[in-house]
Amino acid sequence: MSDSSANISLQKYQVDRPEFRPPLRYGDLELPSRYLLSPLAGYTNLSFRRVIREIGGVGLATTDLVNARALLAGSRKSLQLIDTCPEDSPFAVQIFGNEATSMCEAAQLLEERQVDTIDINMGCPVERIAGNGSGAGMMCNASGTIELVRRIVESVRIPVSVKMRLGWDETQLTAPAFACEFEQVGVCAIAIHGRTRSQGFKGAVDRNGIRQVVEAVSKIPVIGNGDIRGIPDAARMLAETGCHGISVGRGALANPWIFRQLAEWEAVGEYQHGGAFDDRLRLLRRQLFYLTEQLGPHAGIIVFRRTAHWYLKGMKVRAWQRNRFQQARNLTEIDNVLTDIAEEGPIPGVDRDALPDLHVPVPSGPVANW
Repeated sequence: MSDSSANISLQKYQVDRPEFRPPLRYGDLELPSRYLLSPLAGYTNLSFRRVIREIGGVGLATTDLVNARALLAGSRKSLQLIDTCPEDSPFAVQIFGNEATSMCEAAQLLEERQVDTIDINMGCPVERIAGNGSGAGMMCNASGTIELVRRIVESVRIPVSVKMRLGWDETQLTAPAFACEFEQVGVCAIAIHGRTRSQGFKGAVDRNGIRQVVEAVSKIPVIGNGDIRGIPDAARMLAETGCHGISVGRGALANPWIFRQLAEWEAVGEYQHGGAFDDRLRLLRRQLFYLTEQLGPHAGIIVFRRTAHWYLKGMKVRAWQRNRFQQARNLTEIDNVLTDIAEEGPIPGVDRDALPDLHVPVPSGPVANW
């Protein structure tokens, strides 16, 4: 490591801290921190969770959303989604569906597999899920949804949480009312994304809407979610909403060090810079190793291509080198590409030890077309 890299890694960044709530608990389960890894379709697999945990600061990591019926049918993809290991703890699985029997049986299956907690997806805006009455579509059927959640909670002994949006659209901001009812039926926590389903990811997160959800419950924690790209965003979320914790999705993909930074900031009011070029390269290699260990080299390489794109883009690697990685067919070819990337470094003008922030885009266009 160069002298400049050592200086960067020791540099501290300060952000004012709000008054923090007591330690975050999901029922009887006390989490190591109040900073959670959000479910992120295609990304929050076991390999990513492992490298995030090794960096530190994560309170709870949750899988990509899992179809309850497919899980019960023994779908290979669903079983891969819930793969875990001793280091992946505490660990949550997020399930979706609109039928009580299959959702309850899926929850019971997960309890038998010693999952720490189950999350019910009420926030996915994708048409094929929400349009079928699952995900955000559950917000259009208040009585049926409350009864469904009650049955799931009563079917297992482990904690059950719910993740939802503020409502279906701006005329139906039903999250506070749902939160109040969910607390009554025994949900352990509510995670709330501060947008409606009709918004998708457009516009700014409505922190006042999240505060209304916080104020609608009396005992259970509320987790704020949306547009957390760094510590200043987290500070605003906590201060303006009064939420008990924060869930980070794309912000963690852009900066895998964000959870450690959040924990440092809460403890002492300052935090260290995120990973430099060589740190990110080592993390990329480690995640690829975990993925190929789990899925085998061929499948692991294919699955990792999308994640590698963001790693290498964040490292400011030349486009033709990124393309070489995408074209690599085996681990030997990948190793050759990464060796060349390590020697070449980022594009001219970018400091190898102080990479610029990366923004990972969200889905765009009409939600109905997603």
